[in-house]
Amino acid sequence: MKRITEAESNHQDLDLMSTRDLLIGINEEDHTVPLAVEKEIPQIEKLVDACVERMSDGGRLFYMGAGTSGRLGIVDASECPPTFGVPHGMVIGIIAGGDQAIRKAVEFAEDDREQGWKDLEAFQMTEKDIVVGIAASGTTPYVLGALETAKKKGILTGGISCNPGSPLSQLADIAITPVVGPEFVTGSTRMKSGTAQKLVLNMLSTAIMIRLGRVKGNRMVDMQLSNEKLVDRGTKMVMDATGLDEQRANELLLKHGSVRAATEAFKQ
Repeated sequence: MKRITEAESNHQDLDLMSTRDLLIGINEEDHTVPLAVEKEIPQIEKLVDACVERMSDGGRLFYMGAGTSGRLGIVDASECPPTFGVPHGMVIGIIAGGDQAIRKAVEFAEDDREQGWKDLEAFQMTEKDIVVGIAASGTTPYVLGALETAKKKGILTGGISCNPGSPLSQLADIAITPVVGPEFVTGSTRMKSGTAQKLVLNMLSTAIMIRLGRVKGNRMVDMQLSNEKLVDRGTKMVMDATGLDEQRANELLLKHGSVRAATEAFKQ
């Protein structure tokens, strides 16, 4: 299989470039990423709708990846509870090598084809769940093994990769494949491929949460009030929704714990 993600960079002699030329070259390559993601909107739509259907019925969304791909899944999953007020076990990121691999690479962890499903098994998987494999190359054994077993057990699978025709894109029930081309530094898929994956994950989780009713208008009405900035933001939302002054809106927000609860209490 020809791996576009491993193809030689369009830029030569990087070590001889000035800082300005390096930055311009990286930025030029980055311009191609959202266009590649745009072409995948129909596939992203399919996965969003499938996730909403299952998660409305108690299903959970799992991200599986290794290295940069695994870290991106963990970042997206970890932002869902504070942003949308959902339980921590609703969107779960799993990385090859375990949590220690979030900060430091665990050698050869991504090559273990059996460990991916073993890591999922700890969560008592059901057919309501969804497993999304993330792998820039689309060839990571840890991810492929997990998806193979998940499919055999009737669990819906998705795949996010950047190589068309990769094993992951062929295996996943719903494959999302933004083709961003060669990296600025040959094979450095933390760059354009990682950016594309991040954009897809943003779209996926945000659209799912909106469809699940976790946003009202354009406001994060269920966000956790975990710092002063968010309390201040929530207070302003309550003020806008109720017409209360800042002090009363703040008191109502802190009493009820969320913008949604505070505004509903005011209306009663």
